[in-house]
Amino acid sequence: MTLISFTKARLAGLLVLLWLLSGCASQPELSADTASALPQQSYISGVPFHSQRDFQCGPASLSMALGASGVDVDVDELIPQVFLPGREGSVQPEMLATVRRHHRISYPLNGSFDALLSEVNAGNPVVVLQNLGLSILPMWHYAVVIGYDRARQQLILHSGEQSRQVMEMSRFDATWARSQRWAMVVLPPGELPATLTDTEAIDSISAFESANDVEQALPAWQAVVERWPESALGWFALGNAKHANGDTQAALLAFKQATEQDPKLAAAWLNLGLTQQGLGQTGEAKQSLRKAAALPGQWQAQAQEALATL
Repeated sequence: MTLISFTKARLAGLLVLLWLLSGCASQPELSADTASALPQQSYISGVPFHSQRDFQCGPASLSMALGASGVDVDVDELIPQVFLPGREGSVQPEMLATVRRHHRISYPLNGSFDALLSEVNAGNPVVVLQNLGLSILPMWHYAVVIGYDRARQQLILHSGEQSRQVMEMSRFDATWARSQRWAMVVLPPGELPATLTDTEAIDSISAFESANDVEQALPAWQAVVERWPESALGWFALGNAKHANGDTQAALLAFKQATEQDPKLAAAWLNLGLTQQGLGQTGEAKQSLRKAAALPGQWQAQAQEALATL
C-alpha cells in the first residue's frame, strides 16, 4: 500500500479548503471608468512559458516576464540571483532587483484589479504573488497574468507547471489578497506601464538608474516627460541624466522646464544655476541661484555658497 506523504496530504487538504472557500468569494469589481474603457477580453500572445520546478516559481516567473520584454534568460541562471533556499522561495525585493540586473525596469503596481487588467490590455504581462494556502499556513506562489475574459470572470496565467491556466477571478483575488495584492510589470527603458503615476514611475526608474547607469536610464526619463509634461520631478531627473551624460545644453532646458512646472523646487533652481555658471552665463546663474537661496530647505546653504563664488 502506498502511503500519502504529510506534504502531499497538507497540500490536498489546502486545495479542498480553497475550493470550498472560493465558492464564497465575491467577484472583484472595476471602477466605472476602467469598466467602460477596457474591452471584454484581452490576451497577450507570445509570452514564453517556463515550467516551475520545486519552489522555483519566482525564477520561472521572472524568466517569463524578462523574455516578454526582450531579454532571453534561462531559469537556471536566475535561481542563484533570486531564490532563497532557507525560505524555499523568492522575496519581492530580490525579484525587483534581479530585473534591474538584467537591464530592465521593474514597476510595482498599486494592487488593484483596475491596474491588473489595464496592464494586461496594454500588452504588459503582470507578475503576481499569491498565497495559495492560508494566512496561518501560507503557500507563496508567483505567476504571470497574460489575459482576461470579463464576461466569464476569468484570468489566464502562466502558473506552476501549467501554461495558459484559466482561473476564476474571484478565486484568484482571494489568493492575491493574501499577498497584499503584490504585482509588477517588467519593461525596457523607454516604455512605461499604463497605470502608474509620474511619482511611482520616477521611483522605479531611479532604482534602475542606481543599479545600472545614467545612459541606460535616459530613454526612461524622456518617456516620463513625454507622458507627464507637467512633472517637475520628471524634468529635474531628465536634466540630471542629461548633465551626467555630458549634454549640458539639454540639461539646461530640462532644468528650466522643471522650474516652470514647480517654481518652489529649490533643487531645480540650484542645478539650473550651476549649469548656467558652467556655461559662462553668469547673470542668469545669479538669478537662478538667488531663487534657490530664497527657498528654505536642504539646498539653501549650497545655493548661498555658489552665489558667493560669482
